[in-house]
Amino acid sequence: MKKTSVFILVIAASFLSGFALKAIISPKNNSTMKKVTGIGGVFFKCKDPKKMTEWYEKNLGLNINPYGATFEWYESADSSKKAQTQWTPFPENTKYFEPSSKDFMINYRVENLEALVEELKKDGVTIVDKMETYDFGKFIHILDAEGNKIELWEPKD
Repeated sequence: MKKTSVFILVIAASFLSGFALKAIISPKNNSTMKKVTGIGGVFFKCKDPKKMTEWYEKNLGLNINPYGATFEWYESADSSKKAQTQWTPFPENTKYFEPSSKDFMINYRVENLEALVEELKKDGVTIVDKMETYDFGKFIHILDAEGNKIELWEPKD
């Protein structure tokens, strides 16, 4: 009986030690929140956006709309949930990408933009403007480590 109790105690202690060791050596990621869930859009500067849009429509078959082209797709987690990625050429003198001096800007789809912005502020990320809400979702702009302007979008699906 004593031998069985010691044996069970040793197994239980080993089992619990394994969990403790895993907790100590595992990287700490306090955030379980999803951040970026996909590319929401690709925006770039060009000399003549209308001409560029027409070129892409004619030569690459993009289905053009007043904002450029929209690519629709379905989220893998829920094949009934439609999503989209926007492609838009901007005039080369646009101020929309400022304060970045780059000729492009990426829009990332995110979940829970308000909570993400709070995390970004805590990490010292530069928030360029205030959050804006439209019929199709919430937006805010940030700068990455090299000063590239990034647009974050929480779609209203």
